[in-house]
Amino acid sequence: MKMMKEMVEVSQIANKKPNRKRKVRIFFYVDEKEGSLIQEKMAEANVSNREAYLRKMALSGYIIKLDFAEIRKMINLLSNASNNINQIARKVNDKGDIYAEDIKMIQAHQEKLWEQSDLILQSFSKL
Repeated sequence: MKMMKEMVEVSQIANKKPNRKRKVRIFFYVDEKEGSLIQEKMAEANVSNREAYLRKMALSGYIIKLDFAEIRKMINLLSNASNNINQIARKVNDKGDIYAEDIKMIQAHQEKLWEQSDLILQSFSKL
């Protein structure tokens, strides 16, 4: 009887929306604690569509959301270092010499790059 009722519900939904891509409906209950835990995990994954979240979890068992803020910061540092190296190369080509403060600037940027690389590796190791 229950199976028949669910089949009727599915066929009624399919008739109302014939272009629906997904025609099989899965329905289940959770208690308040489980519901709030699902909401928390959705917020952590930055997902607002509950059906999409539950479908993804049911099919693959996990969702990975990567934060690329550290990588973007490293790309900016690489860009700055490349620009500094190009400016120093122009100075050397024009004047034939290089200044100690130019070398110190490159070393400082290199140190920032290494620090950022360490942060990225630590973030990936937590996955």
